[in-house]
Amino acid sequence: MKTPIIPLQLMPAYQVSVPLLGTVELWPMDLQHDTPEIYRWVTQPYAHYWGMSTKSYEAVLAEYTAIDNNDHACALMGKINGKTAFLCECYDPVYDLIGSFYEPQPGDIGMHILVGPPEIPVHGFTWQIFSIVMDFLFDNPQHKRVVVEPDIRNEKIHHINRRAGFIYEKEVQLPHKTAALAFCTRTQYLNAKKNN
Repeated sequence: MKTPIIPLQLMPAYQVSVPLLGTVELWPMDLQHDTPEIYRWVTQPYAHYWGMSTKSYEAVLAEYTAIDNNDHACALMGKINGKTAFLCECYDPVYDLIGSFYEPQPGDIGMHILVGPPEIPVHGFTWQIFSIVMDFLFDNPQHKRVVVEPDIRNEKIHHINRRAGFIYEKEVQLPHKTAALAFCTRTQYLNAKKNN
């Protein structure tokens, strides 16, 4: 999965111009450069559903080193006008724990997203970032369906997922959380996007 998703780090994996935001880019994570920022985000109180709020810097570095070395997962840093603003993780569910809780289909792509704390709050910002990530994922014709498994208590992301067209299938018990397993096909997303 890593080869088609991640081009050379000399250029972004995805770039789009968005009204009111400017240029939004997705760059492959640079482990040494980006981990301090990721650590700052995941240990903030608002990011407690990310499951790393009490982890040490070394533990977070180990987590992202594992992703960096995984041929079936990747981490992308979202930049707005050159400033790092969000994190997106993509993974092949066949090679992830979640794949044992359902029957993965060809073209499934798993996704996690974390928006960094904004300097100035912008209404609808998280939805815009979420939409950009979904556009990026479905820009790859190999991706037929996005899979998410957020914590069942994370009402904010459930609202955004449903707004994007995700259908919730069931709850699953993972080692670190009770997750809501949900899916969104390209058609479901495009239909939902028309209504936003």
